[in-house]
Amino acid sequence: MAKPPLGTTPQQQAAVYKIGNLRHHMLLCAGPNCTDTTSGELSWNYLKRRIAELGLHNAPQFTYRTRCACLRICCHGPIMVIYPEGIWYHSATPELIERILREHILAGHPVQEYIFENNPLPPAEISAQP
Repeated sequence: MAKPPLGTTPQQQAAVYKIGNLRHHMLLCAGPNCTDTTSGELSWNYLKRRIAELGLHNAPQFTYRTRCACLRICCHGPIMVIYPEGIWYHSATPELIERILREHILAGHPVQEYIFENNPLPPAEISAQP
């Protein structure tokens, strides 16, 4: 993604990417503590490519992804967490990422055998700051 033009506000940029419409946010720890950097890079590139190929960043799915340097689990990585459900997956290889995208994101059925924690964030009243 290109950097926004000089003078763009966070609100304007959020509108460009339709942040207010997000349904899922996938965070992937690509190492180096939970997995070797080569495996982490393969998983990250696969996730980016498949979200784009499947059009998941658009309506109606509005699924976004973020690469993290550490989600503090540091074993059996790559580690992935998906919000708002708060579902944590271990061993997020490209093969598992494909299953997560198809079964969890598209069909609404988390891939149970790779979940090691489930901690949804509680709903909160948030008011925008001017």
